[in-house]
Amino acid sequence: MRAVAALLVLIASAASLRSPGRTPQMAAASNGLIVANLNSAKWEPEGGGSGGAESATLREDPITGGVEVYARYPAGTVFPPHWHSANERMVLLEGRISIRDGAAEKFLDPGGYAFMPAKQIQNISCISKTNCTFYVYWDGKLDFHKAGEN
Repeated sequence: MRAVAALLVLIASAASLRSPGRTPQMAAASNGLIVANLNSAKWEPEGGGSGGAESATLREDPITGGVEVYARYPAGTVFPPHWHSANERMVLLEGRISIRDGAAEKFLDPGGYAFMPAKQIQNISCISKTNCTFYVYWDGKLDFHKAGEN
């Protein structure tokens, strides 16, 4: 349940960039310079702050709807199997992530990169004893579908 809430909150956070009342400090049009550092990013607690997850929206592309964020999840977070309509790219900055691709399990360590094609079911877990912090980019409008949904 905590993992489902954490993932849904990340998606809602990224999508809320379009809300008129919320302007993240580093959001800019696709042609402007953006410089982001973990220690100065505007981290926002997710899910009312009770689960320990947080994110910082970096940029939204006004043409494609693509979104870039920093995300941080507590050790042990398990994301429910899901897929997105957009391609997803992830660079792990802290911790260790397990990504299942069918029967195969692959691991991301700090500096590791993963590309997850649109509509591919994702099975992701933070398996480190520390937080998992990562940069993530969806190249189109962000949506969330539980595994098994069309």
